Formats: sequence, C-alpha cells, structure tokens
Amino acid sequence: MTENIASDTLLEELVRRAPPANLEAEMALLGALLTNNKAYEHVSDFLAAEHFANAVHGKIYGAIARRIDRGMLADPITMRADFEHSGMLEPVGGTAYLGKLLASMVGIVNAGEYGRAIHDAWIRRQLIDIGENVVNNAYGAMTELAGSEQIEAAEETLFKLATDKGQDGGFVAFDRALATALEVAEHAFLRTGDVSGLTSGLRDFDKKTGGLHPSDLLIIAGRPAMGKTALATKIAFSAARALMQEAADSNTQPRGSVAIFSLEMSSEQLATRILSEQAEISSERIRRGDIGQKEFDRFVRVTRELQELPLFIDETPAISLSAMRTRCRRLARTKGLSLVVVDYLQLMRPAVGTRPESRVLEISLITQGLKAIAKELSVPVIALSQLSRQVESREDKRPMLSDLRESGSIEQDADAVMFVYREEYYLKQRMPKETTYEGAEKYQAALDDWHRKMDLVHNKAELILEKQRHGPTGTIPLYFEGEFTRFADLDTHHEV
Repeated sequence: MTENIASDTLLEELVRRAPPANLEAEMALLGALLTNNKAYEHVSDFLAAEHFANAVHGKIYGAIARRIDRGMLADPITMRADFEHSGMLEPVGGTAYLGKLLASMVGIVNAGEYGRAIHDAWIRRQLIDIGENVVNNAYGAMTELAGSEQIEAAEETLFKLATDKGQDGGFVAFDRALATALEVAEHAFLRTGDVSGLTSGLRDFDKKTGGLHPSDLLIIAGRPAMGKTALATKIAFSAARALMQEAADSNTQPRGSVAIFSLEMSSEQLATRILSEQAEISSERIRRGDIGQKEFDRFVRVTRELQELPLFIDETPAISLSAMRTRCRRLARTKGLSLVVVDYLQLMRPAVGTRPESRVLEISLITQGLKAIAKELSVPVIALSQLSRQVESREDKRPMLSDLRESGSIEQDADAVMFVYREEYYLKQRMPKETTYEGAEKYQAALDDWHRKMDLVHNKAELILEKQRHGPTGTIPLYFEGEFTRFADLDTHHEV
C-alpha cells in the first residue's frame, strides 16, 4: 500500500514539472537580433522557429529570419507593421512587447550562447515527448507493433533527433581537411602494397580501389547464380582475417570486426561455405557427410583456426533499417566495427514507422539509410543487390547500371557499383543439342566450337566496376571455382 502511494506521488510530481525552457534566453536573443541583424549569423545554421518554447517567440524569430534571409532590415521600426497586421503579438500585449525584448538584450556577442541554450532546451523537450510516447505505446497505444518493433521505432525517433539540424555539421576549415587528407595518404604510404583501406582479399580489386574505405557504400549486383554471396563472403572473410592477423602481429585485440547481415542464408550455411572454401571440401559433400577421415580431420582443423575470427553473422530475415543500425552501433561499441555486409538489400525493410508509397521509394530509403550507417560509424558498407530480368533478354548479358532492380537511388547513393558476371554460366546453357542439327558433322563442329569457347571461360569471372566515385572504373578478371563457390585472383597458373 505504501509503495502504491509513493508511486502515485511520484507520477503527480512528474506531471506538475514544467517542460525545460529558457524564456530569458529566448527574449535576450530576440532583443539582440532586433538590435543588430548580424547576430543572426551566429544562430541561423542550427536554430529554427519551432525550437522556441514560447510560441510567440518562435513566430517573432521566424518573421525576423525571413526578412534577414531576403536581405532586408529587421528592427522594431521595419517590423512594426508586420506585427500589427499579423496580430502575432496580441497574446503578449501587442507591439509594446518589442520594447521588453530590447530591454532583455544583454549583449550581441552572446547571441550564439543564447541560441544554443534555446536549442538544448528544445532537445530536452523532444526527449520527454519521446519518453512519453514510448510509455504510451508500451501500454497499448500502438497495438499493431510488437514490443521489439516498438524498440526499433523508439530508436529510429532518437536517431532522427540526434541527426536533426544543428547537432553537428557546418563548415570544416580547409587546413583541417588537408590534415585529414595527409593522414590518409601517409597511412597508405606506410602500408605495403597499394591498399590504403581494409583489404578485400582480391589483389586486382585492391589495386583499382585501394581497398575498402570508411564511409563508403559499395553495391555488388548480379543475376542469380553469378556468385554475389560467394564474393561478398570472400571479402568479409578476408577483411576479418586481416584484422585478426594485424592484432596478432601487434599482440593486441582486433581493432574492429566484420558484420554480415545474411537475410537469405542461415549463419550455419554461411559458415559451411567459408569452411568449404578454406578446407577445400565441397559444401555439398559436407552436407551429405560424403567425406573421408582425412578430410574430416582437415575440416575440424580449419574450424579451430577460424573460430577466433572477428566475424559476426546476423541471420534475421527481413531486418529493418532501424534494427540494423542499432545492432551495428552495439557491435561498434563492444567489439569495434570495420566492415558491414548486407545480403541483400531487396530483402530489407525500411525504418519502422515509415510507409513508402512505392517499392522504388522503399529501396531509396534503404540505400540512403545504409549510406547513413556507413558515414555515422565510419565503416565501409557492402550491400548486395538483385538485377532486373532484362539482362536475360540481351545477347550480351553483361550487366549495366540501368539493370539495377527497383533502383533510382541505388546508383546515386552508392560510392561504387560493381557487377559479378560469369560467361561460363550462360555458355553452359547453350550447349549444342544433336537434334537441332541436320547431320553429325555439323553437330560435331558446333560441339567442338562450344568446347573451345568453354575452355576460354572455364573458372573465370568478371567483376565489372561500373561506378567508382573516388577512382577509375573497369573490369577486374577473377578466378571462380564452382565446387567450393570460391573467388580468387586470376593468376597464370589458374589458366586452363
């Protein structure tokens, strides 16, 4: 009984508490603006009318800002007519209130501090509103959302507040930008080879791109059976192994980890694929148990070698952008984060609470969100994407940017777009059939020609770098071993 009384008393106290506001700062800022319009330069990049706790103050600030933005003078004399005509000052006593504002002005040089105090109070009010909504929704105001989805919705709201105008940003002095550029160049100079970013494990790709760079969104696209997942897994595994080797060399913990969001395959399937590649045992034979004792021993040995890899797999189907962002943040905070791989973006859902009007707009929101994650956490994000069926209708089936499925913003938001293409896959489907030829000689000639072409493309793949914001484009030849679904560099000893 005593606990209930204490609880009720606390709730009543919370209800009586006034929301955070700094009316003195609001009046002082408005007085400074009306005294000298140059004070507006100190607050215009982060303060808006809706940030004022007093609605009348917000309207006054908005009217002052509109005149200044148009290059006009905003002082009590020039604005008197506007205020009288609109009646916005009637709730506070009319135009005489302007004199009160002028009297509240302490100093023009303090305008920036006043503005930040106003903005901080607004942030606190928003946090209170978010908290109230979380409580109300949990009590049943949004019954259509499950508890886990309500968490995602709350996190999304907080993320929007955190990235609202005025939180960060603005101009960066050129000397600071130069210093950052010099650090990147020095890092690349001190490292061996041509890789300044995180290695992909593919020599020719790293030469062309310099590796995987923070804040970049990279799209790997292709038709089914081209090997998108295999290539992304290869890159993720190579990056994780490089992080582990770097830590071993310096006798420290890995500075980061690799996150794979596998929306199509289970974590067990993905792990089996990596083990198959490293142990050189067909994943199909592993699943059937069709392996000998020596192969099984090798399989176990490789498993032990790889279990320390800083590699994490999330197999949540149809994961939302909000949940992905939250899990990436958590991993970055606990283990460090160096790379994110998403397989694949068409299986994702946009942030909880958003209802895009079309599938194209939905994909646009997802790609923008993935780019935002890359920038916020300063990590490269690799997202796999499907291609439209129009590829199959062309004679030359090499993909183009226009083939990106439900695209529009995929190409626009991505820093790099690359396509996986294997001529061997399509050529295998065009094997001559004896029934389509009039005589045995013509059939044999066609078959010989087909074998010759197959020999030229056997175990070969192309990574077509169609767009790269920070470097050249072009085609990167790769070696592909279908038995182990393995990509590697195309060296001379791989040639048939």
